[in-house]
Amino acid sequence: MISRPDNSGTWAAIIEAATFRAGHNTTLVLIGATLLGIAAGLVGVFVMLRRRSLISDAVGHATLPGIATAFIIGNAIGMDGRSMAVLLPGAAIGAATGLLAIQWIVRATRLTEDAAIGAVLSVWFGVGVVLLSVIQTMQVGNQGGLKTFIFGQTAAMSTTDARLMGAVAFASIAVVALLFRRLRVVAFDEAYARSLGVRVGLIDAALMALVVTVCVVGLQAVGLLLIVALLIIPAAAARFWTDRLLPLAALSAAAGGASAFVGSAISASFTRVPAGPAIVLVAGAIFVLGMLLAPSRGLVAGLIRQHSVRTRIQADHAMLHLATVGPMPIEAALPPGLSGLLARGMLQRRGLVRRDERMVALTDAGLAAARLADRRRRLWRLYLIRHADIAASHVDLTADAVEHVVDPAILARLEAEIAAEDALDPPTQWPGRDT
Repeated sequence: MISRPDNSGTWAAIIEAATFRAGHNTTLVLIGATLLGIAAGLVGVFVMLRRRSLISDAVGHATLPGIATAFIIGNAIGMDGRSMAVLLPGAAIGAATGLLAIQWIVRATRLTEDAAIGAVLSVWFGVGVVLLSVIQTMQVGNQGGLKTFIFGQTAAMSTTDARLMGAVAFASIAVVALLFRRLRVVAFDEAYARSLGVRVGLIDAALMALVVTVCVVGLQAVGLLLIVALLIIPAAAARFWTDRLLPLAALSAAAGGASAFVGSAISASFTRVPAGPAIVLVAGAIFVLGMLLAPSRGLVAGLIRQHSVRTRIQADHAMLHLATVGPMPIEAALPPGLSGLLARGMLQRRGLVRRDERMVALTDAGLAAARLADRRRRLWRLYLIRHADIAASHVDLTADAVEHVVDPAILARLEAEIAAEDALDPPTQWPGRDT
């Protein structure tokens, strides 16, 4: 069992635990939980890509009746019902029966997989709660510490438990590394995997076996209610940062390991903080960080890109307006607000406009840029009307949105197609466009 430091509940205690100065047992638990987090993050990537996230939730809940049954049987035959050697096999059997029940319901009925998962999750967890109430009436006392499996409790771990957790987690990582190529092809294209001779059913069974293993081993660290979070949140957080599988797996494993390490250190340093919620909150913080700051998929980067596109659109509109009407007051050329201000700054930095007191006019470069923007806008207007069946009354807004994000090669092909049509039916010139 972990002995808590005298300064428990302080930042010093967390730092002491995180730097492996809180005792031998605490160090072993932190290492075991971190290995478990790495394994869960690694397995969770393929669970997420196979769209089986909810199955891991059902497997976690299905361990409760297995644990309670193992406790009752263990005490009935004279064994220590609290022993992990008794409880873990029971948890594994409970998880396996839940998984098999889901697969049977999907194959034997017309119910969808999510409905089967919901039914099994609820029924198995309900049976577990009923068995816990039965255990409360037994002469062995209360629930025998089984409630620690609901939310997790690192302080309840022994050194043997931590070693077992680390060993099983290391074995799970080794299996993922061994099956990595097959897991990858099955995750992205099941039909292609079958054409290559990959036994998809066997790979899925191996993946589910890994999920059951991680869920069972992680019960004491995270708890059966939250073990799904350790499987899915690191993978979802890593998805914000990369589109490639190998970096995705590495980032997910790192996020899972970091969540388990920091969460376990917090739990080991506070008297009434279960490990499960602490680990999940750390994982949630990593998820929020990625959601906000990831360069390609993050919300901040997305807002910057949207604002940049809006600025470019307003700059193009201003150039077209100046090319059509001629010099005018700056307030009339650009709308007020931040986007208008940024568009004016962009036009001035690129030398596309010149200012004379309060009047603004296009330079020669600006006039050329306006003609190019006018050409692209006109191309898309014709393309959307003739090829995309978009009503003429809606085409302006759509053209504004697409002309700034289309690939230049596609734009070149469209231009050639529309130019051929223009040769047969020349479009009407705008009044004053070349002034």
